[in-house]
Amino acid sequence: MKTSEIRSAFLEFFRSKDHTIVPSSSLVPSNDPTLLFTNSGMVQFKNVFLGSEKLGYVRAADVQRCLRAGGKHNDLDSVGYTARHHTFFEMLGNWSFGDYFKREAIAWAWEFLTGVLGLEKERLWVTVYHTDDEAHAIWKDEIGVPPERIVRIGDNKGAPYASDNFWQMADTGPCGPCTEIFYDHGPGIPGGPPGSPDEDGDRYIEIWNLVFMQFDRAADGTLSKLPAPCVDTGMGLERLAAVLQHVHSNYEIDLFQRLIGEAARLTGTRDLENKSLRVIADHIRACAFLIVDGVLPSNEGRGYVLRRIIRRALRHGYMLGQKQPFFHAMVPALIEVMGDAYPELPAKRELVERALKAEEERFGETLEQGMKVFEDVARKSGNTIPGADAFRLYDTYGFPVDLTADIARERGLSVDMAGFEAAMEQQRERARSASQFDSKATLPADVASALAPTVFLGYEALSASGATVVAIVRDGRAVDALGDGEEAVVLLDRTPFYAESGGQVGDTGVLRGEGGRFDVADTIKLGGVFHAHLGRWHGAPLHKGAMLDADVDAQRRQSTVLNHSATHLLHAALRRELGTHVQQKGSLVAPDRLRFDFAHFQPISAAELRRIEDLVNAEIRRNAPAEVREMAYQDALDFGAIALFGEKYGDEVRVLKMGDFSTELCGGTHVGRTGDIGLFKIVGESGVAAGVRRIEAVTGAAAIAFVAEEERRLDEIGDLLSANGPEIVDKLRQVFERQKKLERELESYKAKAASSATQDLAASARKVGGVNVVAARVDGLDAKALRDGVDTLKQKLADCIVLLASASDGKVALVGGVHGAALGKVKAGEVVAHVAAQIGGKGGGRPDMAQGGGIDSPALDAALAALPAWLEQHM
Repeated sequence: MKTSEIRSAFLEFFRSKDHTIVPSSSLVPSNDPTLLFTNSGMVQFKNVFLGSEKLGYVRAADVQRCLRAGGKHNDLDSVGYTARHHTFFEMLGNWSFGDYFKREAIAWAWEFLTGVLGLEKERLWVTVYHTDDEAHAIWKDEIGVPPERIVRIGDNKGAPYASDNFWQMADTGPCGPCTEIFYDHGPGIPGGPPGSPDEDGDRYIEIWNLVFMQFDRAADGTLSKLPAPCVDTGMGLERLAAVLQHVHSNYEIDLFQRLIGEAARLTGTRDLENKSLRVIADHIRACAFLIVDGVLPSNEGRGYVLRRIIRRALRHGYMLGQKQPFFHAMVPALIEVMGDAYPELPAKRELVERALKAEEERFGETLEQGMKVFEDVARKSGNTIPGADAFRLYDTYGFPVDLTADIARERGLSVDMAGFEAAMEQQRERARSASQFDSKATLPADVASALAPTVFLGYEALSASGATVVAIVRDGRAVDALGDGEEAVVLLDRTPFYAESGGQVGDTGVLRGEGGRFDVADTIKLGGVFHAHLGRWHGAPLHKGAMLDADVDAQRRQSTVLNHSATHLLHAALRRELGTHVQQKGSLVAPDRLRFDFAHFQPISAAELRRIEDLVNAEIRRNAPAEVREMAYQDALDFGAIALFGEKYGDEVRVLKMGDFSTELCGGTHVGRTGDIGLFKIVGESGVAAGVRRIEAVTGAAAIAFVAEEERRLDEIGDLLSANGPEIVDKLRQVFERQKKLERELESYKAKAASSATQDLAASARKVGGVNVVAARVDGLDAKALRDGVDTLKQKLADCIVLLASASDGKVALVGGVHGAALGKVKAGEVVAHVAAQIGGKGGGRPDMAQGGGIDSPALDAALAALPAWLEQHM
């Protein structure tokens, strides 16, 4: 049974049991900032189990893509070398949210494995938690599994060994016993049944874990029954495929065999058992799906994990002799075996290939040099690579430390990880010291828990009367009053002030009361729901509970609004001009400008920038209404709205639609019609990271001012050229052509001067050790003329050593040449370096030609005069 058929069979089986089939969620968790990657099927349902989210169904099934690499799952070195270690894997799962429980979950698992898939019942073993008599009875009495194949597993409080069949999400919260299903590969494979001393062998392989969440664990450890018990199951697709395809290793299943075969073809490897092919086959899945889910290679967070995995794959390709980019070419084979199950993979093929190729080219520039450095370090390091050297390989050559450890391990060496971490911490400390980042404000937990979320009025109004001061915070502590001249954070029950989020800067303005005024310098969001006004109070003491009138700086807000709406039009224009792989990676929306960072892998040409700018301005002139709607998150996606990668959205979202050109989720403030923006001008384009570009632009009055300044400069150029309008370009072209002509004439004069000088120098050559030696100062010649002069003398004098020097503005240029029989006696680099050292400089180059420089002084003439004697001794 093919892997793709198993996926389909699983989903169809549970569809027949009235389960809602849900798509795999992203590898980047949207509901858990503490989790690096989605590492199990339950991640997307975590809030459901915690009771903070309700779904429109009570039964679900899915095939979830998962990734375990980084953090506590940092065992990359095992991937490819064991039968079942992977970075990326697929988890089959079925779920009950307060609906069915143990009896149905167990019965359906048995029915699917033995009925649908046809596994031999005699080869299946099960485990239950040692106190879970209910599950034990279901397996024995209702399913008919013999008692000797039902193993009670505990936590050393009733079971003979240290296994644990009790699952919990965290130290507190939902938890419950598990029952696991194992497949017996037969007596030909070493290992004992679960619960035995040799259970870690490969004979008995766990294929399905059924978790029965029926308790809630309190902070003191006590358990109470959940009002609605749930079922959470997980079955590894790769393990199940290995069982059904009668192979022992996951890497022998059809999916991996296709990828391994492609890796062998691309690297020219004939040995299909080579472990490096397994590494490449595993890593292409992890890398491709991370990129599909919006992660790009970088030096921090998820992007750094992706970079580590890519570079490990590339290094294994290097070990196989493939030093040219190849990894990106694995993508078509991956689409062939997984594209039907995950249509987002072929949809983003171009993005994946370009991201991988860019990283290959980036790493290829340093890999060979880094390997040379590693070999040099390894020769000098004994049995352990020093931490400082491991850090240098990471910091200078881009070698993740686990890659260094991987290479070291193959040579029987270890890495001083403590020393590496110490060097890393020193770098972090330097970064912290250099950083100006400071959390602008904090809200004490006791204050936050007592407050209702701030009511935001700023979508409709820029002022509000009679807002109540609900909290005053100074230096991280809540206070009851604020004195004249004191800085603090003031929270109101309602406010028209927009709090910084989504790239849009916070509002400024004034809060006025009977006793004084609070000048708001910034507004930020605390705890995700509180609008905090940062500023200074002037007047009689301001007390908690006081009433204030709030007035936003309307002109500043309006300028910000124009730029914010323009970023949406810019995003849409970029996707139309460059491709749908463009994803927003960050933005700044300020009153004076906008900055937009996005995924793209090469500089944008001037022609592309013009077309992008023209697209945005065309939409501005179209003057379409900017419609804002509130709707359910999924309804918004179905409506065609773009959700930004990395943003956390609630059940209800705001959708901004500007004509038929742009539709995005956004909580910011915007124009009424696109025409309000007035004018959009791009003022800069640059790269900010691997695969990330940045566009800076201005709108409205700032754009008009920018154009006016450009016109002023153009007028100034016209005045300098005594031309105007269309004549300027022609006149400037004439100036450049005349300049080039003069430069050619100057080069010709210099060449004639050099030729004349070298004619005289050839006649003055001295014989030293059987070769002609010329050492002379020829001022007024540049480096090119000196090189030409040296070449001329080499041709005239045959066997010779030539050194010419030219001084200008207190600096000396040196050019040396060695020709004919003299090449066996001295190198040009040695001659130049010798003279340069005497005039405070340095030099070097090839054996036959070298260059250098230094400071003009009397020492130059002395060095040139003494050169023949030095050569005589040196040769």
